[in-house]
Amino acid sequence: MYNYISGKLAEATPSYAVIDNNGIGYMLEISLTTYSQIKDLKEVKLYTHYVVREDAHLLFGFYEEKERTLFRSLINVNGVGVGTARVMLSTFSAAELVGAIVSENVKLVQSIKGIGTKTAQRIVLELHDKLGKDEDTLIANIVPQNNKNLEEALSALVMLGFQKSQAEKVLNKISSDKVGLSVEELIKQALKVL
Repeated sequence: MYNYISGKLAEATPSYAVIDNNGIGYMLEISLTTYSQIKDLKEVKLYTHYVVREDAHLLFGFYEEKERTLFRSLINVNGVGVGTARVMLSTFSAAELVGAIVSENVKLVQSIKGIGTKTAQRIVLELHDKLGKDEDTLIANIVPQNNKNLEEALSALVMLGFQKSQAEKVLNKISSDKVGLSVEELIKQALKVL
């Protein structure tokens, strides 16, 4: 129904934002990720998702379109409602969440408040292939741009002849299980799996 709303940021809290658009204040439910990106702005553009329930009409806002896309994928999983999806996107960025799902890191998904073992497994099972099909998503989201060790390890594995997408999955899984590994340790552990 609504694709996005842009205008003056009248109010921003960690749970909602109010956008003044031509004298009308639109209240949008937001994640902490979106809040951290808009809190200091005067003018904003939020991509929206409209939910109609028996007891309420809710408008959700997302700073990036890829966060909204992931939100929509999450709420299509049985047992994941809009509240749970918002908590998931508040706990991890869209990139981190996609990385965890594509690398089948059930423990990381389960670490989110309100997500049990069965729900985490269902999320990974249902979204693994859907999110993993888009090569651009993998490249942009699985290997964070600020982690030089992961980038160097990935580059080395590609030079050794391994497929980039497969190496990314393995490195993401290794780095989520053990934080702070050196380039050499990442490569050694990845070679054991590849």
